[in-house]
Order: sequence, then C-alpha cells, then structure tokens
Amino acid sequence: MSTTAKDIVNSFYETDLIHNTEAFSKYLHPQIELYWNSSFGFTKKGFEDIKTMFTDMAQSFETFRCEISHLIAEDNNVTIRYTYFAKTIETPDKEEAIAHFIAIWELKDDKLYKGYQISQQGDYTPESMMSFIAK
Repeated sequence: MSTTAKDIVNSFYETDLIHNTEAFSKYLHPQIELYWNSSFGFTKKGFEDIKTMFTDMAQSFETFRCEISHLIAEDNNVTIRYTYFAKTIETPDKEEAIAHFIAIWELKDDKLYKGYQISQQGDYTPESMMSFIAK
C-alpha cells in the first residue's frame, strides 16, 4: 500500500515538531514556500525559517501538539484545519489552544512543497472548540 499525500500531511502534523528536528528533512521539500496570513500580517517562510520557528518555540513550550479537525485531499493537494495546543514552561500543568489554522498544501516528491495558510490566535471557548470537532 502506497503512502498518499493525505497520509504524509497527517503524519507531519502528528509529529512532535519541537522535539524532533529530523522531521523537517523528512516532510518538508528543500524549496518549500509557505505563504502565511495571520492576525499579525503576512509572511513567507522557507525551509530554514520554518525549522527556526519550531526550534525557537521549543524554548517556550514543554509540550506542543496538533489536533486535526479536517483533512481533505485531492490528488497532490491537501487541505487541513487544525489547532495547536501547548503547555508552556511557566505553566506545565495547563494546556492551552495556541492558534487555529487552515492550510492548503501542494506536495512535490512526497514532501510539503507549497503551502497557503491562515491562522488566528487560539480561542478556547466551548463553542469555538466544538467547531473544531469533525462532523
């Protein structure tokens, strides 16, 4: 059974990215381009930018996990909706929703190649969090 684009994206987001730096070479294409619109504005990130971002987050978070609510694939394109949760070093007993995301990925050579992502700060009110449960 071959690995699908959907399997690759799912596996990437389920990886502990702040503690497993080898995952970047496994999942990200060397010429990756991530176009990211967030509540802080637009940014474009490449391979080293993404790796550095997660390495920097490892300095602040004890744990960092992704909860996927939607994962839809068509050919070599995958759309994912998810929330990142973390426990900070300051409050390791309390997990909080850090941010909500929707990303569309194009894969090349079985790696994430071009991504278009939007995000907003985590809102962990009950109604908001219930919207992230896949129906």
